[in-house]
Amino acid sequence: MLKAASGGGGKGMRLVGSEQELQPALEAAQSEAGRAFGDGEVYLEKAILNPRHIEMQVLADEHGNTVYLGERECSIQRRHQKVMEEVPSPLVDAELRRRMGEVAVRVAQAAHYHNAGTVEFLVDPTLEKNFYFLEMNTRLQVEHPVTELVTGLDLVELQIRIAAGEKLPFRQEDILIRGHAIECRIYAEDADNNFFPSPGKIETLMTPAGPGIRLDSGVYAGWTVPIDYDPLLAKLIGYGQDRQQAIARLTRALPEYFVGGIKTNLGLFRRILEDGDFQSGKIDTGYLDRLLAAKVGREDMGVEKSVAAIAAAVFIVLDSTANQTATKPGAAAESSWKRTARTEGLT
Repeated sequence: MLKAASGGGGKGMRLVGSEQELQPALEAAQSEAGRAFGDGEVYLEKAILNPRHIEMQVLADEHGNTVYLGERECSIQRRHQKVMEEVPSPLVDAELRRRMGEVAVRVAQAAHYHNAGTVEFLVDPTLEKNFYFLEMNTRLQVEHPVTELVTGLDLVELQIRIAAGEKLPFRQEDILIRGHAIECRIYAEDADNNFFPSPGKIETLMTPAGPGIRLDSGVYAGWTVPIDYDPLLAKLIGYGQDRQQAIARLTRALPEYFVGGIKTNLGLFRRILEDGDFQSGKIDTGYLDRLLAAKVGREDMGVEKSVAAIAAAVFIVLDSTANQTATKPGAAAESSWKRTARTEGLT
């Protein structure tokens, strides 16, 4: 595996399967790394085929205290970038968690690191579950809410307290993982068109709620999604007493989520949650590519869009009537319905 030395996120990365592939792959990786990070340096590492991507959240203060807060399963990825994360991992048992956690702590201590951070590993598909250091992210990550939900800790607050020079208020043995949490990264992109970005104005927005549902978002109806930045719109997290309940709560919440005016990957998460391999925890970094290659469930996507668009139109009608914002009854709703219908290809 060729990887950029100055960055990640799948940029400047190439898998080399033979000696003949090395030179063109090297040139491509160096070129991409140079454009992305201003540095064309790359390095070689052993390629682990069909691995699980498991990461460990760590906290380290300035007083010599470092702890790990359990693992996150991050194997569901597109173009080496995470799409869905969960805690705990279906793969990791108590012994593997302890081993990986202790290694993560040693990594942070060796770097004299003081902050919240994440040590990432690849786990091979063997029965021995050999794991390999991948990288350390020296920051709070997108997927931190799932760790907050199962530990009951506020990682943002703890970051601030560490920066203020305070000691961690707990020890490793005080940390317990309760329940299960799964996060869906909601992107403005078309999952059926190679995850092509979908910038534009959000015409209509309906968001889910209910028991065990957390939504971290900063977007609103009327906001224009730009083309210049990562297309992440929000994070939808489901929490339950166990994995089955977390899946069930997300499955209930997703149909309540509607973004009109642009394409999103909401339909992709419905397919993942309904998939047998996902439900049984049989996932790896190649899982999403296999799911998208299958045609099962494609026929239902048009129906889902129709139902969502109709629901959005009804919502707008009721909202417009209640607030008397339209000069004619139903006028504003008709306009938004037409825009939504055009976007979703229903006209």
